[in-house]
Parts: sequence; structure tokens; C-alpha cells
Amino acid sequence: MNLKKASRKICLLIILLANIGCDQISKNIVRKELVSDQEISFIPSRIILTKVENSGAFLSWGSSLPSTLKFTLLSIIPAGVLITALIFLFTGKNLGHSSQIALCFVIGGGLGNLYDRMAHGSVTDFLHIDLVIFRTGIFNLADVSIMIGMAIFLFSYRSTKGVDSLL
Repeated sequence: MNLKKASRKICLLIILLANIGCDQISKNIVRKELVSDQEISFIPSRIILTKVENSGAFLSWGSSLPSTLKFTLLSIIPAGVLITALIFLFTGKNLGHSSQIALCFVIGGGLGNLYDRMAHGSVTDFLHIDLVIFRTGIFNLADVSIMIGMAIFLFSYRSTKGVDSLL
């Protein structure tokens, strides 16, 4: 492997680990410093920290599923997808730079949430934004990483293919 390829893989690994690290550090702080359902407003009633343990997926989807089905849908299948994505990230020959970075964000976020689910039995969510016309559910930095990665994918696709190809 030449130096340029090795440097690129090291950079991708750093981006990936930074996403996982920021997510896990923030969740560990929240687990230690907040009690469940405690609310702390940063901008009064607009940006709120609220510790919630989510045993499901996005917006608690699947939290009431039978345990075997929930484990399969929320742990086994995502683990397989993330392993496949990691292999593709580091071996894909026709993957552009922006797509590689986007994959790092998506995989990093996915691994952060998967680690929580496997280690703690649930995912720690703690951020809530309420801007009146824009409200979110409670989420975490892994979710932010995934959304940033998807935005990078969409932006890079749109800029390379043109707006008409999205329609």
C-alpha cells in the first residue's frame, strides 16, 4: 500500500474514532451527571438536556417488541450492516472523498448507538431542541453524526449529479 492510501485510511479512521469518541464521552457525562427525565435548559425552553434511556430505535420505535426480535432488529442486523459498511469504507475503490467522510459519520454514529445498546441495554438520548416551528425528539451525538453523514451524501450527490437527478 502506498503512502497516500495509508494516509487516507488513517484520516478516515481518525474521523470515525472522533465521531464515536465524542458520542461516548457526551453520553458518559450525561449518565454520570443527570438523573432520568431531569431537564436543564441552555436557552430557556429551546435547547434542553433531558436524560432518557431509549430501549428502541429512532423515537423509541421497537421498544415494545419481544426481546429476541428487538435484539435481532436493533443489534444483529445493524451490526452486520455496520461491518459491511466498514469493509466497504476501507476497501471500496470507487468511493469519492466526500462519500468516505459521509460513511465515517454514519458508521461512527451507528457504532456509538450499537455500543450503547450492547453495553447498557439501551441508548442514552439527551438533547432536545424546541424552536416552536421546529421541534425534535430527544436525541444524542451519534444521531447527529448519522444526520451529518446523510447530509454530506445528499449534498455530494446533488453537486455531482445536478438537482434534476434527485427528482
